[in-house]
Amino acid sequence: MKASPTLHIALPAMNEREFIAATLQCLAEQTYQRQEVWICINQPEAWWYDAEKKAICENNSQTLSWLNTCNLPKLRIIDKASPGMGWTGKAHGVGQARKTLMDAIAQQATNGDIIVSLDADTRFGPGYLESIVSIFHNNAQILALSNPYFHELTGNEVLDRAMLRYEIYMRHYSLNMFRIGSPYSFTALGSAISFPVETYRKIGGMTAKKSGEDFYLLQKIRKAGIIAQYNTELVYPATRYSDRVFFGTGPALIKGSQGSWSSYPIYDFMLFDRVRETYDLFATLFHREVKTPMSAFLQTQFADEDIFGPLRKNFKSAKKFIEACHHKVDGLRVLQYLKYHQGLTDYNDENNLLQFMQVFYPDFFNIFDKSSIQSFSFQNSSIEQLNRIRVFLMEKEKLFQITQKK
Repeated sequence: MKASPTLHIALPAMNEREFIAATLQCLAEQTYQRQEVWICINQPEAWWYDAEKKAICENNSQTLSWLNTCNLPKLRIIDKASPGMGWTGKAHGVGQARKTLMDAIAQQATNGDIIVSLDADTRFGPGYLESIVSIFHNNAQILALSNPYFHELTGNEVLDRAMLRYEIYMRHYSLNMFRIGSPYSFTALGSAISFPVETYRKIGGMTAKKSGEDFYLLQKIRKAGIIAQYNTELVYPATRYSDRVFFGTGPALIKGSQGSWSSYPIYDFMLFDRVRETYDLFATLFHREVKTPMSAFLQTQFADEDIFGPLRKNFKSAKKFIEACHHKVDGLRVLQYLKYHQGLTDYNDENNLLQFMQVFYPDFFNIFDKSSIQSFSFQNSSIEQLNRIRVFLMEKEKLFQITQKK
């Protein structure tokens, strides 16, 4: 019988003194206590000499002092914040902190141990870690878990409206990626990812990014194998403004609260259909060159007229060729394709969402009165209505998560 794995909690923290205690309390209350907590307190060294950033440095110092006196068992602190210890050069940010943590864990942990990526402002129930152990124990073929999430409302209408708009964007995107059979249908949240140490070693570790490191990490893992996406235990990322990264939840809420959603549009579902049409042509492309809906875009992106020819030469079986096509036309390329083509149209987010619902989920219209749907607006509809839409999409997404296959 396999020994119970140790769960290594990888937790980057910057300017988190107000929140980190609650996250650590969640860990203390877990039913599964075979865990080690790794925290990287971090910021660039230059911030000590920047008047606008000095408060963050002082907040980090307070966090370090508190951690050093709270006598938490099995706590490992990586100090990248004290004077003389901060990041120097271009290598800094949450991606560098996650990589530093995971590299340190991989140096000492066993292959069967599990890395659990969290943020310092994340909550979860007492059964979360035990559920992770169970999922990997019962599904030996999976390489990672992208855990279901749910942002709780705060009571601040402006913040909650932005959060619901952003989460509707994420769930609408995920549902469309699921329905077209994309291998990259996962939602990447650094606070809701876990994987065995063996997976981390298999993919050669993670690449540090100043933002979006969670997406690139999961994409790298997905190219190596299967990512599970269903769990009865949810993760509750914080609903808060944050400018610690260049894009992601925090910056989206800041921009969204100011009325700027151009970076997070509700895409026309027919754009996803064009991606699926391209997927469907991969088998034909193994035998001969054909034009796909994405061909012109890919040729521009790769600065190459012959996108699939080299793959045809290198992969002699249709199965390996199709897999190589999915690796080339990966989640990043799909997102770039959607953004580019959406930007060419005078789109309306509300119309795009309702048209998607009409075609794929007509039962959606049974839960709202006709007048509220006719006047639906992300800006003006009630928080209650937006939340009901969010929950509806979440339940539909759950069905895909439960039944997903490689």
